[in-house]
Amino acid sequence: MAPSKPHISIYISIITIFLLLLNPTKSEENKNLKSTTTENECEQRWIHIRKLPPKFNLDLLSNCSEYTFLDDLCPYLANHGLGQKTHNRSHSWYRTDPSMLELIFHRRMLEYPCLTEDPKTANAVYLPYYAAFDSLRYLYGPEYNSSEQHGVHLFHFLTKENHPEIWNRHSGHDHFLVMARPAWDFAQPLDNDPHLWGTSFLELPHFFNVTALTLESRAWPWQEHAVPYPTSFHPPNLALLDSWIQRVRRSKRSSLALFAGGGGFSATPNIRRSIRMECDNDNNSSNVNGNSFGYEKLCETVDCSNGVCEHDPIRFMKPMLGANFCLQPPGDTPTRKSTFDAILAGCIPVFFEDLSAKSQYSWHLPENEFEGFSVTIPKEDVVFKGLKIFDVLQRIPRARVRRMREKVLELIPRVVYRKHNSSPGLRNKKDAFDLTIDGTLNKIRSRLQELDLVL
Repeated sequence: MAPSKPHISIYISIITIFLLLLNPTKSEENKNLKSTTTENECEQRWIHIRKLPPKFNLDLLSNCSEYTFLDDLCPYLANHGLGQKTHNRSHSWYRTDPSMLELIFHRRMLEYPCLTEDPKTANAVYLPYYAAFDSLRYLYGPEYNSSEQHGVHLFHFLTKENHPEIWNRHSGHDHFLVMARPAWDFAQPLDNDPHLWGTSFLELPHFFNVTALTLESRAWPWQEHAVPYPTSFHPPNLALLDSWIQRVRRSKRSSLALFAGGGGFSATPNIRRSIRMECDNDNNSSNVNGNSFGYEKLCETVDCSNGVCEHDPIRFMKPMLGANFCLQPPGDTPTRKSTFDAILAGCIPVFFEDLSAKSQYSWHLPENEFEGFSVTIPKEDVVFKGLKIFDVLQRIPRARVRRMREKVLELIPRVVYRKHNSSPGLRNKKDAFDLTIDGTLNKIRSRLQELDLVL
């Protein structure tokens, strides 16, 4: 049931008060972090958080239930964007919506130990702008026909209204922001008539220099880089993370492969349709119980049509824990949140094109190690040449499968966004946020060095 308007106000008030109290200069927790962080550790890592009016972030959260085309997003504001707990006694599992990444990231940035109030000493500048929330009025609301205006007001503020010297110092090359949607949703050509899906934020020349951290990037623009979709697992301490990894390692894998998702029912040839047809055929054949590796099932499916899996991790995590391979076919866009759910469950991901992960998440899923933890089967070979997915998977030696799973287990801390205010022990293990910061700082540093050479 959707929360009432008073409940929405309570959510917003709690988040607003907390973020105001957790100002980097006043937070005792942040002071303690800084006291244990040496100047040498922060060298080339200083970040300045640009102060933006609430209309660019917190005020946007009040629209969480406004758009009838979407699920009510208000419940997922809880716990600073992690969402409500899956059950009252849970310490690590939440009903997290990926669209909350901007809020999750903002909360974690306030804990970052190398913050500086002086933008002149900063190596990077973070813009706490909730771009995906702001895009809703253009994507679903009354401003659909003016979607080329998305970001114009922010640019005016940065360059005209509030310390424009911060922007002008490097013409925005040192700025970065998080956009909790695929980049395609912000890539409508300017002055497109008729208006198509999306806003034009990433097409505005104003922001060509800014590093945009998106859930999925396009192949060519310099400024974009993909970061992992948030899963539902946000451990607060190292013991809970290690306990989960041990559970994943011990899990009995009784299925060869799993597909968790919707679609695949159309008459038009496509990879999802091929997966469903092959899965149905193999499970109905007389050879299932006699397959060479003794699996109880060659294929299991979890129907996630109509978004039924989005905020219910139990629905798909238990089957993933019981499968050796998790199939990751592209959908409306190449990437899937399910890729990171599968890694979390120790289920070896199977991709059908490089854009699904290999050319997306290089900071978190190293490209040079990709074959060590995943399988790639070209979708054209499956759809048009009759290649059988399960034949390919069954030919992989058991020893190699075990090695691949160990690599997947090593990736779990890298793709998880740990809970804010987590234990010191867990903070020593880099998570998805930490690796994103490392990658962003390196990207900005390389770009500035390149510009210095040109100039």
